[in-house]
Amino acid sequence: MAVTTTLRWLQDKHFVGIDSGNHSVVLSGQADGIGVKPSEMLLIALASCSSVDVVEILAKKRLTLTLLEVVTTGERDPEPPWPYRKIHLKYRLAGQGLTVKAVEQAISLSQEKYCSVAATVRGVAQITTEFEIIPSP
Repeated sequence: MAVTTTLRWLQDKHFVGIDSGNHSVVLSGQADGIGVKPSEMLLIALASCSSVDVVEILAKKRLTLTLLEVVTTGERDPEPPWPYRKIHLKYRLAGQGLTVKAVEQAISLSQEKYCSVAATVRGVAQITTEFEIIPSP
């Protein structure tokens, strides 16, 4: 299955990325840029890929989320090309009827079976996870 994306240079080190559905995101290679750093976009992509799976798996279990937040931390090599060697995802969830077992299973299935970003990154970086179920407001 082939997927095509486009990256357009705007100016300086600023770009717009366009996915196959014509959705866009602004990226910047500058610390004070107007967009997301490409290397940090990888962390966002990993968290969002996994989150889509977690939401879907919990919905199939008829569990309703009221909150899902993922804080991702990456450790990179100090030398170019600065690959991530360790990536940690901390999921915070709230919802009716959430159980440790259901959340654990959803995250595990995402990371080990469904998330294409995790499957791609896993060969270079060690991915670890943890989660916290917080009371619904």
